[in-house]
Amino acid sequence: MKQMIVPKQAAALLVLLLTALPGGSLAAGPVVKGQVARTSKHATQGITCAQCHGKAAKKSVVAMQQCLGCHGDTKELAARTAQVKPTNPHENRHFGTEADCNRCHHEHATSENLCLPCHLRFGFKVP
Repeated sequence: MKQMIVPKQAAALLVLLLTALPGGSLAAGPVVKGQVARTSKHATQGITCAQCHGKAAKKSVVAMQQCLGCHGDTKELAARTAQVKPTNPHENRHFGTEADCNRCHHEHATSENLCLPCHLRFGFKVP
């Protein structure tokens, strides 16, 4: 008799396969029971979903203030990246030091360089 894979089993199998493959989309993040595995510095440092998203049933984009709670004030962050060339990505003429972190940094997707579409020489690698 042919065995059917139920959705929970299929998800577990997918996580197992993606975690096992070198360079797989989940290879760098730990798999924690009850949480989605992530490929981020946050996950590898043991930071849980709830520490950023709270305990809401439906997860949403994390507010910038939540990011700053750990990463520090925007002016302090701009001071730490002042030597980045050709210009400081955390202090610019469009947003000063107040660009929302989520505009460039994405926890659950590939981060992007907000400057690059208009400023081709600003080839920052965004973590």
